[in-house]
Amino acid sequence: MTLRGRLTTAFLAVVLGPALLGAFFVGATVAAVSRDRSVERLDVAATTIRSSVGALCQQLHAVADAVALPATTEQRLVVADQVIARGLAAAVWVDGVTTPDAPPRPWTDCSGRTSGAFQALAVRVEMRDAAGGLLGSVEVAQVVDATFVRRLADAAGAAVTLRAGPSYSTELGRSRDAVVQAAHGVRANEIAESAPGRYVRRLDPSPGQPLPLALSVPRSEPDGIYAVLVGAVVLAGLLAVLAAWWLARSTTRPLAELGRAADRVADGDLAARVPVRARDEVGRLAAAFNRMTRETQSYVRALTASRDQLRNHLAVLGDTLSSTHDLHRILQVILQTALAATGARAGVVLLLDPATNTLVAQCAEGLEDANVKVPVGSGLLGTVAATGEPLRGRVDRDGPPLLDEEPHCRTYVAVPFAGPTLGADLDPPAVGVLALYDRLGLDEFDDADLVTLRTFAGQAAVAVDNVRVHEEAQRLSLTDPLTGLWNYRYLKESVRREVERASRFGRMLAVLALDLDRFKEVNDTHGHAAGDAVLTEFARRVRAEVREVDLAFRQGGEEFVVLLPETDAHGGTIVAQRLGAAVRGTPIPYGDGSIAVSVSIGIAVYPDHGVTGAQVLDAADDALYAAKAAGRDTYRIAAGGKRPMAQEMPVPAGAAPPDDDLPRAGGASPGTHPPRQTRGR
Repeated sequence: MTLRGRLTTAFLAVVLGPALLGAFFVGATVAAVSRDRSVERLDVAATTIRSSVGALCQQLHAVADAVALPATTEQRLVVADQVIARGLAAAVWVDGVTTPDAPPRPWTDCSGRTSGAFQALAVRVEMRDAAGGLLGSVEVAQVVDATFVRRLADAAGAAVTLRAGPSYSTELGRSRDAVVQAAHGVRANEIAESAPGRYVRRLDPSPGQPLPLALSVPRSEPDGIYAVLVGAVVLAGLLAVLAAWWLARSTTRPLAELGRAADRVADGDLAARVPVRARDEVGRLAAAFNRMTRETQSYVRALTASRDQLRNHLAVLGDTLSSTHDLHRILQVILQTALAATGARAGVVLLLDPATNTLVAQCAEGLEDANVKVPVGSGLLGTVAATGEPLRGRVDRDGPPLLDEEPHCRTYVAVPFAGPTLGADLDPPAVGVLALYDRLGLDEFDDADLVTLRTFAGQAAVAVDNVRVHEEAQRLSLTDPLTGLWNYRYLKESVRREVERASRFGRMLAVLALDLDRFKEVNDTHGHAAGDAVLTEFARRVRAEVREVDLAFRQGGEEFVVLLPETDAHGGTIVAQRLGAAVRGTPIPYGDGSIAVSVSIGIAVYPDHGVTGAQVLDAADDALYAAKAAGRDTYRIAAGGKRPMAQEMPVPAGAAPPDDDLPRAGGASPGTHPPRQTRGR
C-alpha cells in the first residue's frame, strides 16, 4: 500500500475512531445520567415517604396519648370523638369500644412489621396504673386507602404501590402487577426495571414506617439521541473519505495531536484540547473536538454541582422538618432552599394574622426591610392571598401595583399556601404566601420556577400545619376537657413555677382550694349530666371572678384550685368572698329548673403557710377541711402561719360581690389530664 493509502487509512482511523468513541461515550453518559436521575428520584421519594409515614405515626401516637390521658372510658371516648372531628385520626379503639365508621380490621401497627392484609395504619398505647398494672389500651388508626396512597405519591413525586394489604397504586394502571413482581425480585433499597419501561425500588417496613411499598418512576432516556449519534458518525465518515486523499499529503502532526487527545478523552480526561494550527479540515476537526470536550466537561460539571446542591438542600430541609417544631426556623430553611433552587435575589414568607386580616412576614432574605405587613386584597401579596392564585411576571408590565409596604422589585413570582387540615373553605383561601423577587441573570421567572415554588410552598403549608397540630396536642394534654380549666398535671408545674417566682422577687402567693358542697347529692338527685353542667358553670364563674394573671385549675371531681400571684391572705379572702357570693347568689339553671350550690374554700399563702408548692397546697387543703367542718359555704385561712389568721367572714346569702379594684378576667386553654384522686367531703 502506498504512503497516501496508509495516510488515508490512518486518517480515517484517527477521525472515525474518536468520533465513535465520542458517540459511545455520549450515549453511555446520557444513559447513565438518565438512570442516575431516576435513582435519585427514587431515593428522594423513599426518604420523603419514610418522613411522611413517620410523621403520621408520631401524630397518631400523640393522639393516642391524648385519648389515654382521661381517667374514665367515657371521657376517653369524648376525646376520641374530638380528635376524629378534628381530622387527627379516622378511628379510635378504647377498651374494646370502636368509634363509628371505623375501617375493618386488621390494622397494621406503626411499631411492627406488616403481615398479610390490612385496612389502616394504627398506634396502640397501653394504660397502666402507678404500680405498673395494665388498665387497658387505646388504639388510634388512619385509613390506608386510595386517597392515602395518592397523598404519599404526591409528596414523594413517584408512583406508589402497596405490595400487601389493599391493592392501591398510583399512575400505573395495568402495569401494577409488573411493578410488584419486579419489587419482589430485588432486595430492599435496590433498583430494578419493570415492563413497560419503569425503574422500581422496593421499600420494606421499618420501625415508624410499617408499609410494604414499591416505588417506581418512568425511564426518561432520550431515545432519539442514539439515531443522532449514528447519523453524526456516518456523516463524519463520509466527510473523512472525501477529504482523506488531500489531507494525507499534509503533515501528520495534527493527526498525531488529535489522536493523543482522543486517547486522553477515552481515558476520562475531558480537559484534553487540540491546538488549531490552520483553518483547513484538520483545523476545523480540532476545533470541533475541542468544543465537544469543553461542552461535555461543562455539562458534567454543571450536572454534578446541581446534583450535590440539590442533595444538600433536601438533606437540610428534611432534617429541619423532621427534627424541630420551630416554625420560624422551618420557614427560613424553606425560603433559603427556594432561593438557591431558582436563583432569586430576595424572597419572603408571610403568614396571615386573622385578627387584623393582614399578611405578616415571618422570615425574609435579601430585603432591606424584613418587617413586611400587607393587608389581604391589596398589592401583589395581598392579591395572591385573597384569590388563592399564584402570580408571576414583571411589575411594570403585568402588575398589580405594589404597595409602599411591599418589597420593590422588577420581576416576581408569588405562590399562596394553606395547610391540609385547615379546610378548603377558608376566607381568604390562603394562610400564607411565599414570594421571590428578581431572578439573577435572567429577565423573568418561568413556569419551571413557578412549579418549583409551588413545591416549596407545599412544604411551608405542611410545616405550618404540623406546628399547629403539635400545639393542639400540647393544649389537649394540659387542660380539662369538661371545664376548660388547666388540669392537675399543669397545676403541679404551675404551683412550682409560681413559688419559685415569688421566692425570687420576694412576693407572696395565695392558693385557694375550692370544693362544691354536697356535690354527690347533685349527681344522685339530678344525674351526672346535671353534675357536668354544674361543674362547667362553676368553672365559668371562677374565670369571671379572677384576674387575667391568676390561674384556675380543676384538681379532680368537684375540687378546684386557684393561684393568685402577688396576693396576701387579705387579698385571698376578698377573692374567696367574691367566689362564694358568685356561686351562692345565682342558682345554676338546668333543664326546666335550677340547682342551688355553694362552695367551701381553703386559703393558704406562700411563704406564711409553706415554703414549697406542695406544702402550700396541703395547707390550703387542710383549710378547706376546716371550712367543711365549720358548716360548709364558707372559707378558712390555713392555721400555723407566721401572721395572725384572719377571721372567717361568711357572706350572707344573696350578697353582692365585694366592691374592690381587683381585675375580673381569667381563664385557661382547653386540654386533658387524669385528675388527682380526691377525698370525699
